[in-house]
Amino acid sequence: MTYISLSQLILAVVPLAVSSASWAINPNQNAEKPNILLIVVDDLGFADLGCLGSKDLVTPNLDRLFEQSLRLDRLYANCPVCSPTRASIITGCYPDRVGVPGVIRTHAENSWGNFSPLTQTLPERLSEAGYLTKAIGKWHLGLTPDDHPMSHGFDRFHGFLGDMMDDYFNHLRHGNNYMFIDRKEINPSGHATDLFSKWATDWIEQQNEKNRDQPWFLYLAYNAPHTPIQPPQAWLEKVQKREPNLPEPRSKLVALIEHMDHGIGEVLSSVRHDRTTRDTIIIFTSDNGGQLNVGANNGKLRDGKQSMYEGGLRIPGCIKVPGVTRANTRTNTVCVTADFYPTIMEILGLKNDARIDGMSLTPLLEDPDHKWHNRELYFVRREGGPRYAGLSIEAVMRGNLKLVHNLPTNSFELFDLEQDPYEENDLANKRPKDLQQLIRRLQFHLQRGGRTPWQ
Repeated sequence: MTYISLSQLILAVVPLAVSSASWAINPNQNAEKPNILLIVVDDLGFADLGCLGSKDLVTPNLDRLFEQSLRLDRLYANCPVCSPTRASIITGCYPDRVGVPGVIRTHAENSWGNFSPLTQTLPERLSEAGYLTKAIGKWHLGLTPDDHPMSHGFDRFHGFLGDMMDDYFNHLRHGNNYMFIDRKEINPSGHATDLFSKWATDWIEQQNEKNRDQPWFLYLAYNAPHTPIQPPQAWLEKVQKREPNLPEPRSKLVALIEHMDHGIGEVLSSVRHDRTTRDTIIIFTSDNGGQLNVGANNGKLRDGKQSMYEGGLRIPGCIKVPGVTRANTRTNTVCVTADFYPTIMEILGLKNDARIDGMSLTPLLEDPDHKWHNRELYFVRREGGPRYAGLSIEAVMRGNLKLVHNLPTNSFELFDLEQDPYEENDLANKRPKDLQQLIRRLQFHLQRGGRTPWQ
């Protein structure tokens, strides 16, 4: 493969930095635009792929994708739970600034968000640039018609509007059916992972056959491996035969992940068999760290899903830009899920809105060793129940330092992640000046987030 610079790619995709409005008027310029596949999985642990260190997992398809891509070794979810991170991906903003500081749920008394984008969403921008946009799988950004994916820029939707499914086979949540094709309720049969993978594969193949002149953006979001840990029986039996000494909870989670890997492999195969000459940008991410009490593997990182410690925020991720990223490359530069939006915009030569919070990762695509200058990151999660009572927990990262407030009733902690990557030594009493500076910065961020209603 011949590798080119990112600036050359931008000029190839967007001659003379032509505006998105011009593209919409002149469809002939669509020919060179790459397709875009953005895969989001749910609660995948930081080490829960074969290529990430788990010895009891067989995940050949995602292992191959990571090998072919730039691996993001210090990718952080913008929140340690589902809805907020998904909001960050769709908007490029901190979730609490777009009305999603916590999880959006069916019942109002336990719902902590109201999706309210500050700017155009990622699919809205791509639609303007001539893309056909589709969301398949889990949405989790609201249940009303105004919250629907097609109300936020997607041309088509085929999936699940809600949060978790109570059963992977009947797809219900609290007795409600949230499965839709576009705006029509449906009741498909089969395991949700199989359905999402097949719908994605069928749609990509349809575009390859019938719609070759228009580039597409597919947002493919799985429920797996979120609870309930409910793999198909055949996949569980295969794992149990191969790994007879695994505890049952871990066996079930491994089977659910391997089943998901198989489905993603089918989707990636449909991309590889594209009959056009159009390239496909592929981004893969989880929405937060793995849930420890169901057997997730976050490696040596502290804690897991729901937590502001590294195990809750650090996630697996990679990005593949054909002709630009190189196989078997890795970056240790800190990045977050809100960065995917501005990255896609810059690759396509589109201007990023100054109001978004994410940063384009394009410098890392050519130079994985590139480091940001004094980047500052904020993480907020609001939750109910007796542990949180509607209050928030937070973290701030600035350079090597990380401020953690992991329960409303806890004191602030301070860690130096360069010296202490597993957050074992609290420096709050030893570095009070740094502690107070980060608390002050957090206060300013919370004031910014408070300008957007979330209730």
